Amino acid sequence: MTDKDHAPLTTSCARALIDKLYEKRKSAALEIERLVKDLSATSQLDQIKKLLKVLEEYAVSQNPNIRKGGLIGLAAVAIGLGKDSCSYINNLVRPVVVCFHDGDSRVQYYACEALYNIVKVSRGAVLPHFNDIFDGLSKLTAHPDQNVKNGAELLDRLIKDIVTESSSFDLVAFIPLLRERIYTKNTFARQFIVSWIEVLDAVPDINMLALLPEILDGLFQILGDNSHEIRKMCQGVLAEFLEGIKRSKNGVNVTAMANILIVHSQNTDDLIQFTAITWLREFIAYSGRAMLPHTAGILSAVLPCLAYNDENRKKVREAAESLNQALRKLVETQDDQPTPTAEVISFINELDKTDKTSLKTNSAIIQLEILPVIKVLQRLLTHETIQARVASLKWFNLLLVKTPNKTFRYIETFFGLLMTTLADPSDDVVLLDLEVLSEISSNPTGFIMPPGSSDGTVVSPERASFSDVKLNPYFFKLMNGLIDWFKKDKQLLEDRGAFIIRQLSIYLSAEAIFHSLSEILILEEDVAFACTVVQSLNTILLTSTEIYELRSQLRELSTEESCSLFCCLYKCWCHSPISLMSLCYLTQNYAQAYRLMQIFGDLEVTVDFLKEIDKLVQLIESPIFAYLRLQLLEAHLYPELIKSLYGLLMMLPQSEAFKLLRCRLECIPQINLTVALDTDQKKRGEERPLVKKINFDELLEHFLRVQAKHREHKRNQVAYKIAAARNLR
Repeated sequence: MTDKDHAPLTTSCARALIDKLYEKRKSAALEIERLVKDLSATSQLDQIKKLLKVLEEYAVSQNPNIRKGGLIGLAAVAIGLGKDSCSYINNLVRPVVVCFHDGDSRVQYYACEALYNIVKVSRGAVLPHFNDIFDGLSKLTAHPDQNVKNGAELLDRLIKDIVTESSSFDLVAFIPLLRERIYTKNTFARQFIVSWIEVLDAVPDINMLALLPEILDGLFQILGDNSHEIRKMCQGVLAEFLEGIKRSKNGVNVTAMANILIVHSQNTDDLIQFTAITWLREFIAYSGRAMLPHTAGILSAVLPCLAYNDENRKKVREAAESLNQALRKLVETQDDQPTPTAEVISFINELDKTDKTSLKTNSAIIQLEILPVIKVLQRLLTHETIQARVASLKWFNLLLVKTPNKTFRYIETFFGLLMTTLADPSDDVVLLDLEVLSEISSNPTGFIMPPGSSDGTVVSPERASFSDVKLNPYFFKLMNGLIDWFKKDKQLLEDRGAFIIRQLSIYLSAEAIFHSLSEILILEEDVAFACTVVQSLNTILLTSTEIYELRSQLRELSTEESCSLFCCLYKCWCHSPISLMSLCYLTQNYAQAYRLMQIFGDLEVTVDFLKEIDKLVQLIESPIFAYLRLQLLEAHLYPELIKSLYGLLMMLPQSEAFKLLRCRLECIPQINLTVALDTDQKKRGEERPLVKKINFDELLEHFLRVQAKHREHKRNQVAYKIAAARNLR
């Protein structure tokens, strides 16, 4: 080399600068430092520029030793210039940053050392190059060479100090790079990223909350790191952000972050899931109804968490419960109002821009979107966990109560699913399902939008009036659906039939339920099925505490409604002779019971028939028929009762039921019994006025017709079996 090649450096200095020995390079750097001070003092700026150009060429040389020399030389120039280094910051920083990506780890280390010295004297002047420096450091902090990592960490701390004390840091320009780098999988790089977010958030002049939506997803990714230290560090940063949101009165776009949190609420990592759910809960507290548009997504993510029962996930479940309750409280009757038009929304948004006090008005136009919520609830209603299904049904009930008009628009899409849910193995689920179906059946909106109605046809409430209870057309759809389900699934009838009818009788009108089911069964073509259902209904009617008031009405038959119900039940109960006998006993129509008994002799006495008599005898001994047993003391007033009971006794084989009934009849005072059996001397009690209007002859004829259908059904069954046997042969 000649002096001209490296001027203003001397040949000896240039050779020492690119020597492979560090001590020689260090000595040359000190010489460059003195040279620059002299040039600066004499204002030889051109010489300084020439020197920088030489050193830049060294820094990009193919020879690693020359690159090292160039780096230490650039640092020496900066030190020599002192504060004046700011005027040459581009020439000083750019070649050094390029060496961050060098393939030689020693060159990378010296690049860190050189930039540290440059930054130390130039301070905030390096901030225009912050993104390039940050990009390089984010990779060097994860370098496998510990020396490089140490050098990068030292430089990193210095850069952080400068950013913290600076008021001109360009956060907006930095965010795209941060958003990109935050998705790194390297633990050390993640630690570097989180530490920078922590530093930036601590700077008073930097509002990280405004840019939080850009990096929130990445932070939750880092929260799942395998390193406990990184997780704890990230957890602390997120906690600080959340506290900042709570303190902030405006400027936090929580809705922009809601979908990110919803996604992470479904994470398999407990910490991520718990943190995301906690954030959503705080967002609801912070912004209220502004979170309503995210209801469907939140429910989809959170309701399955209610099933967590192990100790490790207890916190997640509790957070999910709290979030679910908070979300339910957001739903109000105003959500059932007509959706504001685009013009109204646009007007209010324009108003918000000029008048901050109108923000509350703006929140008032936010309404719950019913259809997306219903779709989520439908999916959750078939979820594998009981808790999710229970929560789904509670939400259905909430929608029906708070937003009936909008919910009934889509009721045909989920009514069938609610009917299917009656077969759910969980009693808790079935109980809530019945509550929802009852709400549908009694909701006034059902009159405006009856089943299959799309034009808003109004149905008169009087058509579905039972006593003081008004039931809409969906009640009849429910009753028909129940019969269809029982017919399709005989096991459901056996296992859940009584439970379903009893619960519905609590929520709705027992009178309406029995009246409607009876009307359906009267027309039922499958007489064997009808007989089975009638026997179940009869047992419920006679034994369930929920039906007490209805039993009392039937026993007295003192109103037109109760007499109408009796006639309807009678026609239906004709499918089961012994059930019909018990109905006559319940309603104190003993003369009709005796007339039925006289016909029983012409019926086929099967084992099932005798079993039904056995059950009736047991019922007569139960508290339900206490009044009947007391009436035996006045046998002369109730001769048909005595005769019908003796008729039952005669039909029974000498079984336990026979002994029980005979023992009961033996308790009748003999003098009263003699009078009762003497038809010439019997005294009838006063007939009930409304009962006199009942056409018992017509009812008896109906019984005979129904029994004829049963006999025909049995003949057809026998014929079918014979034909099937012949075909087999």
